[in-house]
Amino acid sequence: MRLVAMIIIALVTAACDREQDITGSTPVCQLRNTSYNPRDMNQCVNACKSCDRGTTVTCTTSCSLKGAR
Repeated sequence: MRLVAMIIIALVTAACDREQDITGSTPVCQLRNTSYNPRDMNQCVNACKSCDRGTTVTCTTSCSLKGAR
């Protein structure tokens, strides 16, 4: 019984697919625009939509929480 449980755990663990970590790519994308101002709501939303592939609703919420006006 323990052997079966260990085999199942091993198979489940092996089936996990790790995504590549892309942490840090967003600021580089936003900084491509030299006049980017993260406190400007329009610029923040546009950067979020293009760099993070977000929607208007999620980007507006995110920018508001970051302090954009």
